[in-house]
Amino acid sequence: MKIESIPPSPAETAVSGHSRERSRKRRRNAAIGLTMIAVLAAGGYAYTQRTATPLPAPAAKADKQTVHELSSRDIAVVEARPLALTLPLSGSLTPLAQATVKSKVSGVVLATTVQEGMAVAAGQVIARLDDAEARARAAQQAALLADADARLAMAKKNQANSLALLQQKYIAQNAYDTTSNAVDLAQAAVDAARAQLDLARIALADTVIRAPLAGVVSKRHAQAGEKLAPDSPVFSIVDLRQLTLDAQVPASDIPRVKVGQEVAFRVDGFGERVFAGKVVRINPSTEAGSRAMIVYIGVDNPDGLLRAGMFAKGAVTTEKSAARPLLPLTAVRAEKGSDVVYRIEGGKVVAQPVKLGLRNGDEGLVEALDGIAAGATVLALPLDGIKPGDRVKLPASAAAFTAAAKG
Repeated sequence: MKIESIPPSPAETAVSGHSRERSRKRRRNAAIGLTMIAVLAAGGYAYTQRTATPLPAPAAKADKQTVHELSSRDIAVVEARPLALTLPLSGSLTPLAQATVKSKVSGVVLATTVQEGMAVAAGQVIARLDDAEARARAAQQAALLADADARLAMAKKNQANSLALLQQKYIAQNAYDTTSNAVDLAQAAVDAARAQLDLARIALADTVIRAPLAGVVSKRHAQAGEKLAPDSPVFSIVDLRQLTLDAQVPASDIPRVKVGQEVAFRVDGFGERVFAGKVVRINPSTEAGSRAMIVYIGVDNPDGLLRAGMFAKGAVTTEKSAARPLLPLTAVRAEKGSDVVYRIEGGKVVAQPVKLGLRNGDEGLVEALDGIAAGATVLALPLDGIKPGDRVKLPASAAAFTAAAKG
């Protein structure tokens, strides 16, 4: 059986062409929509990548140098002043002049005129003893002297008579010599009596006890009513105008100590007040058991503030330089066999070679003989990451101080 297709009618053909045209338009619109979606997705991905990963900075910004901010502890302003080497010492203060007044004669104390802590002048009466016995002895010796004078006068008259008789040859030479010898004996008796009278008068004067020097009474040993024997202590007097600081110094350090060197010291109870003195003597022998030597330091004490027995601690200046720029020891670096400090100039770190002099380890300072001047600002200590050429920023207070020093 043969099947034949019937050709479409013109109306059906028109309808079919219309449908195909609509299909092509739908496919084209779908392709355009897919393309737009892809473009939007690509743009969103690129945007997210740009915000997540920063773009490289311009070359000018990448080359910008870091500025290190410094604190006031990191820097030091060079100051010019003398530098001294010192040797620590300590000891007790003793009066240069002091005395224990003793009674020269025996007697009962009638009165004392001063007390501990009172100032006395040289020659001032400080005590009196009962002088009745001394007066009686002086009167006795005066009588004995008068008797001796009378005997001398009689011996001289006898000598004159003997001489007249001898000249007339009424007596022998031996008789005259005897009368002359009697005169000599009488004269000796007069001299002895006069000496005894002087001693009695001295003993009488010694019943009045006087201060042998000007000073302050440190101790009273006798009271009114006590019976004193010769050489009994009555008062102790100290002169506080001149004191001596007796300080022990190790024998190994004695070569550094010289007479005339200055000493500064403090005393407990006077806070931060510093007293001054000078080395006046050095003991030539060491103290047993300590291997130290005593250095005697003279101290002027015109106002009497310092007292005997006070303990003092200080130092003797063994060497002193002229006024030169001083650097912290921590600021000095050894680079390529020379001493260098990092100086700050115009906001940059500069390596500055210096020539050093006297060092003081106790103060942590060293003098600069050459290479740097007073008023310069240097790094006070090594800082990690800071080298010559780096830019730094000073604290405001330090910058103002440096400007004032330079001005």
